[in-house]
Amino acid sequence: MNSIHLSETPLNVPQIIASVQDNSCGAVNIFVGTVRNTTASKAVLRLDFEAYFAMALREMEQIANELQTRWNAAAVAIHHRTGSVEVGGIAVVIAVATPHRKASFEACEYAIGTLKTTVPIWKKEIFEDGEVWVTPHA
Repeated sequence: MNSIHLSETPLNVPQIIASVQDNSCGAVNIFVGTVRNTTASKAVLRLDFEAYFAMALREMEQIANELQTRWNAAAVAIHHRTGSVEVGGIAVVIAVATPHRKASFEACEYAIGTLKTTVPIWKKEIFEDGEVWVTPHA
């Protein structure tokens, strides 16, 4: 079962983890991406996220389906914020439940790397003296 979500409100990590709990799985791997306070020695005030919602949700679902096929994931959650996220705030949560730990680590790493390069979610870093759109990278 997949839980795919874009939200302008804070992400609930315990709820996301609970959404992938599966008694057939011995591993749940979680990636929580947070907003850091500096980039290239510049103080970050916040990040602003924009998304092409319909396409982003479709791409996120494709990632989840691939995790199920390649790593035998029983359940996948991919939740991403939109709008403004302050320093220390959670921007993305990925949770993957698999029968064994190695698969859950690999699947989770693949999911965040693929999300950052293929899903139409754009990130703008806001500084005291300006702002910049960030180029996707793995």
